[in-house]
Amino acid sequence: MLAFIVQGRRLVARKKPLPKLRKGWALIRVRLAGICNTDVEILRGYHNFRGTPGHEFLGEVADVRGVSNATKKRWMGQRVCGEINVSCSARGFKPVCDFCRRSLKTHCARRTVLGIVAHDGAFAEYLALPLENLHLVPDNITDEQAVFVEPLAAACEILEQVDVKKFRFAAVLGDGKLAQLIARVLHTAIPRVVMYGKHEKKLAVAHRAGIQTRKVRGDASDLKRIKEDFPLVVEATGSPTGLALAQQMTEPRGMVVLKSTFHGAAPVETWPIVVKEINIIGSRCGPFARAIALLRSRKVDPHPLITRRFPLAEAPTAIRFAQQSGVMKVLLKS
Repeated sequence: MLAFIVQGRRLVARKKPLPKLRKGWALIRVRLAGICNTDVEILRGYHNFRGTPGHEFLGEVADVRGVSNATKKRWMGQRVCGEINVSCSARGFKPVCDFCRRSLKTHCARRTVLGIVAHDGAFAEYLALPLENLHLVPDNITDEQAVFVEPLAAACEILEQVDVKKFRFAAVLGDGKLAQLIARVLHTAIPRVVMYGKHEKKLAVAHRAGIQTRKVRGDASDLKRIKEDFPLVVEATGSPTGLALAQQMTEPRGMVVLKSTFHGAAPVETWPIVVKEINIIGSRCGPFARAIALLRSRKVDPHPLITRRFPLAEAPTAIRFAQQSGVMKVLLKS
């Protein structure tokens, strides 16, 4: 099969054998893969990953191993998306770790992560995942909507962690792909959501979805210019400087939710956190079922976020294009 691996700071094409399947695992033919900011950070050294990146995908089940005929029949040929954290129990470890015993499989001490940590991902014709990680995609959700389930689930995780309805309004810092999804998810529960970003075209996309927008410069000068306070601020800039702005914009006893991942350190002064008694929450992967329900109900439509589609064979060109200013979601089609 065709697959791309990380070599230095580049994606390089390789012919690789199909992934080997464990008992209870599925072979998935990738139909669409989304390029995420994490994929870009991997090329910059994030997690020192050297395999096949890509963790946002829509595919169809091509094979299943070690299950009953009825189970295999249920899954074969079905469209699926998949949770990216593979637990130690799914990989045959006994006894399982304490986090898995506590049903915290996304924090499994021995987990691999699709396309990020020790598990080849979706920038390939095929990938392998445990059946327990897979979710069937309803017929009324298109392929190009379904490829957003993983990042949309990450946005939905905020609703799992925080009772957002108690907040009068909220700010989202950043105007990229994840920030756009977060703003839309919050807007299903909070009447007033304000997005701060530096790209007029991206802000216009959010505005058409009913999100209020504010244009900023995206540098240290924003700390002096922005005077609004919010009870809830979600930091999704993908920048090391985002946390400093988030804590400044949070009102006393307010809450900051951190969503950015990047390669490098974030400069931060802790005194505003202490003086204003700010709560800070880290937020990562989220509930696929909730994301699928939002797509199925049409409460969130990610389709306007797609900028361009490339064939899988042009993945190196696609990931360079994805880093250009103003670009949002770039898809790879197998």
